[in-house]
Amino acid sequence: MKDVNLLVNNGVNVNKALELFGDMATYDDTLVTFLNDAENKLKQIDDYKEKADMANYAILVHSLKSDAKYFGFDKLAELAYDHEMKSKANDFYYVSDHFDELMTEAKRIVNLVRKYLGKEPVELLDDDDNGSGTGSKNQTILVVDDSAIIVNFVKKIFDNQYNVLIANDGAQALDIVKNTPSSQMACMLLDLNMPNVNGFEVLDYFKNNDLFKKVPVSIITGEGSKDIIEKAFTYPIVDVLMKPFNELNVESIVNKTISFKSE
Repeated sequence: MKDVNLLVNNGVNVNKALELFGDMATYDDTLVTFLNDAENKLKQIDDYKEKADMANYAILVHSLKSDAKYFGFDKLAELAYDHEMKSKANDFYYVSDHFDELMTEAKRIVNLVRKYLGKEPVELLDDDDNGSGTGSKNQTILVVDDSAIIVNFVKKIFDNQYNVLIANDGAQALDIVKNTPSSQMACMLLDLNMPNVNGFEVLDYFKNNDLFKKVPVSIITGEGSKDIIEKAFTYPIVDVLMKPFNELNVESIVNKTISFKSE
């Protein structure tokens, strides 16, 4: 049996995290997804730092910050936020000088989560998970986000009714869209802030190829800027879901977005 005191005694703000997740069962399940995603994310962060690619570095530490905030990893969230701000300012000296501090805390959290979970991450979803709605497995929900949180919620709610595909950036999203008949796409949830090809470039592709009626799109974003939100609504999207969100928010926006699909 998992001992939540292990997390609490090591500085994890579990009570704050439960405001999002609702209960420990959901929190624990989503930690598995975090753990499976973390090692690759940290490697990518290291790669971008070594290349001095501050633009993509900023995007990934932003994602790390968001995950850390959701789970109550407050110190990691603060460090990642500092790196996000400095990398956006192209301050490579700060990033390089403080990189070990960020990685040390990130690895501490990963090892803490491993210990809490018994070092045996399991598949998050079982075959008998119940979802909501009356969708069809030949219809696809495309989730374009480099954070595990939104992905977990969509799979938990809709995996029995829809084929849930994941793209970690805009380039992967466009590959999926180009290779999947629009008649099979129920909807797309799109993050705006991603490496390689960003969300607005994906929106431009949809606009130029008249895809919004065929594949309805809603935005998921942590960017609270009024200008960013207004720019998003210059495209015929369905809605915007601001981070942080909870499971009910995700279920609501997915159902709303699917309802806009033209037959």
